[in-house]
Amino acid sequence: MTAQLRLEKVTPDNVLDACRLKVAPEQERFVAPVARSLAEAYADPGTAWPRLIFDGERLVGFVMAFLDVRFHPEDPDDRPRSGLWRLAVAAGEQGRGYGRFAVDEVCAEIRRRGGSLVTVTWGEGEHGPEEFYLKLGFRRTGETSGDQVVGELDLPLG
Repeated sequence: MTAQLRLEKVTPDNVLDACRLKVAPEQERFVAPVARSLAEAYADPGTAWPRLIFDGERLVGFVMAFLDVRFHPEDPDDRPRSGLWRLAVAAGEQGRGYGRFAVDEVCAEIRRRGGSLVTVTWGEGEHGPEEFYLKLGFRRTGETSGDQVVGELDLPLG
């Protein structure tokens, strides 16, 4: 990881490179392809916050946040949540801090928008992301969203 890490918006100039980004084969069942994520972001632009992760000029990953989503809209007590929708670090680029950087940037964006809690969901299984999220401080809530575990992270004040 270098000091040149940054998130960039998806643009006509980089969208094809974004769609070519692949995680390790054993992780494919845990994260949707970037093309699907971009389609979902296009269909729901008020909710999705998609960004590409660059190290210098090299595309190393993709992250997408969700903003103010109700997991159970039929429940009047359900609170809007914001958090991590997708995270994909390219095969061969993992273990270098790119995922942590992306999660930190999503947390910072949610904090800028007035949020104090970040939500993430993950699938369980070998090669899954649970250990990564728990190391970052997310805690299991005891809830599920579909077949995924729900985790939350409190953001520090101010």
